[in-house]
Amino acid sequence: MSTTSMYLAEFIGTALLLLLGNGVNMTLSLRKSYGKNGGWICTCLGWGMAVTMSAYLTGWVSGAHLNPALSIALAISGRMDAALLPGYIIAQVLGAMFGAMLAYLVYKDLLDEEPDSGTKLGVFSTGPAIDNKPWNVVTEFIGTAILVIGILAIGYGKNQVDPGMGPFLVGMLIFVIGMSTGGATGFAINPARDLGPRIAHAILPIKGKGGSNWGYSWVPVVGPILGAVVGALLFDAFVGECIVCAASL
Repeated sequence: MSTTSMYLAEFIGTALLLLLGNGVNMTLSLRKSYGKNGGWICTCLGWGMAVTMSAYLTGWVSGAHLNPALSIALAISGRMDAALLPGYIIAQVLGAMFGAMLAYLVYKDLLDEEPDSGTKLGVFSTGPAIDNKPWNVVTEFIGTAILVIGILAIGYGKNQVDPGMGPFLVGMLIFVIGMSTGGATGFAINPARDLGPRIAHAILPIKGKGGSNWGYSWVPVVGPILGAVVGALLFDAFVGECIVCAASL
């Protein structure tokens, strides 16, 4: 695949992810939506399936990272050409912005009718249940470390997972991460997933939208990047130790 094709795939895949994911949020949160109060299980399952479908669409072209933290971890661990990293990250953030804007077009009337500015922001980007930024970073760190370890485990040859099942299993991984860690910060676990829609929220003409909470915006960037890198290193250390142990038997 050409470099341009890979960047385009990351843009399109991340755009689809945020169109579907922010659309899930809007369906379940906006006052006049038919899906209002659908519950956290629907949120987590919806985001998991959004990742699955986006990965099926673009995985064969770019690997469907759709997440700067994952791309950084793969580059640092030697699984990705580092020269591709800047283009991947730019494509992912721009794709996330575009996908969030598409979700806005779908729900424009309902967003304009929503009376609560916090809800208007919450359907785009994440925020903490309790604003304690150091611990919010810890939550995002742990959730993203689990994500990267899980993705690498699913793709590890010794597990003999059929490649066609990979995106589905990653979607189920997102689902369980959301169910287990998402209640504290909304499980961004992806800098583009939060930053792109937050920028979209800031520039879109949403009636009565209020601020975009930029004071929190660094948390779902820093926490996931650190967690992804540590997750990749931990996976490699674990696999390396197991190989050594097996060779000594």
